Amino acid sequence: MSFSKEARRAKIRTRIRSTVQGTAERPRLSVFRSNKQIYAQLIDDQKGVTIIAAASNVMKEAQNVAKLDQAKMVGKTIAERAKAAGISEVVFDRGGYLYHGRVKSLAEAAREAGLKF
Repeated sequence: MSFSKEARRAKIRTRIRSTVQGTAERPRLSVFRSNKQIYAQLIDDQKGVTIIAAASNVMKEAQNVAKLDQAKMVGKTIAERAKAAGISEVVFDRGGYLYHGRVKSLAEAAREAGLKF
């Protein structure tokens, strides 16, 4: 039985979300990747609220840049905003995407900027 790309990702995402939970002290760093943009947000799952968000489509310096570099900028931005809010540790939710390419570069940029996974 074969799954479509979306169904496969949804199945993996459900499996990941069954184990990864964000709290106020250690929120979940959720990544969403579209064909053109990349988005990241820190989520407190106990309250069901987004604490901090960053996206490549609202960053002026991320326009007309390679998508891999956009992901690095978003990772660095989310880490800086988290540090300003007093958050140093997160749990990483890759959202059903492979830990490769843009997702990996976002995670590595966030680590370099000081977030602990």
